[in-house]
Amino acid sequence: MQIFIDTADIAEIKEAISWGIVDGVTTNPSLLKKSFNKYKGDRFSFKEYIEKILNLAGPGCPVSLEVIGVTEEAILHEAHYLFETFNTIAGNVVIKVPINPRVPSGENDIYDGLKALKRLHEEGIPTNCTLVMSPEQALLAAKAGANYISPFAGRIDDDLRKRLGKPFDKTDYFPAEGITESGEPSHLGQRALTDGGILSGVDLCRSVMDIIAAYDLDSLVIAASIRNSRQARELAEIGSDIATIPFPVIQDMLCHHKSEEGMAAFLNDVVPEYRAMFQ
Repeated sequence: MQIFIDTADIAEIKEAISWGIVDGVTTNPSLLKKSFNKYKGDRFSFKEYIEKILNLAGPGCPVSLEVIGVTEEAILHEAHYLFETFNTIAGNVVIKVPINPRVPSGENDIYDGLKALKRLHEEGIPTNCTLVMSPEQALLAAKAGANYISPFAGRIDDDLRKRLGKPFDKTDYFPAEGITESGEPSHLGQRALTDGGILSGVDLCRSVMDIIAAYDLDSLVIAASIRNSRQARELAEIGSDIATIPFPVIQDMLCHHKSEEGMAAFLNDVVPEYRAMFQ
């Protein structure tokens, strides 16, 4: 499974890339706002900040930049601007397009995302279809030519938990097999709460992977909205092509208390003669 880092923080990107485990970067307007505000004192423009991200990732490490338009015309205009302005830097720009850009006012067309994906595919501009919440949406995005499809695992888990009316932390583990109305893990989906038959975020990604494989579609699946390291592991177990993971979750994937205990024991057992060899 490839690992994309889900952040726009240049320090996090640089650090994670130094570990040798980062295959790509995903950003969105919220992440860019948070990170740019953090580094505003460094006196560079917003465009320069994006350039820094692209240069840190480098050639062969795709970076998703998201449009903010909600109509086909606006999406295409912004996609062309982002690609033409920034792809010359490292050749790694991917345009994020929402599967359904309908806003609450309902003034725009639900099909505009698909139309834009189709046009960009025909023009050879790589796309990442975002805000995918169902396998049905993923199928349509793949048919429209999206290079990447991002099902939001964590948001589906959140939505299912909200139905219980109980407080929860987004980083809490949500069982891949789903939960019952009492909040307990379900056994093989029996009596489970579902979102259109989907038991969990991991189940959503599994279904999307199955559909893509069944019809030999060209899209790669980016499991998104990852909440914790166990969820990341379960996504790897189902064969997700990619997971885009926040920096703190990647850190947590590296940690285990027994590893730390083992290091302490090994260091305590080092004899002076062995230590002297390295001095």
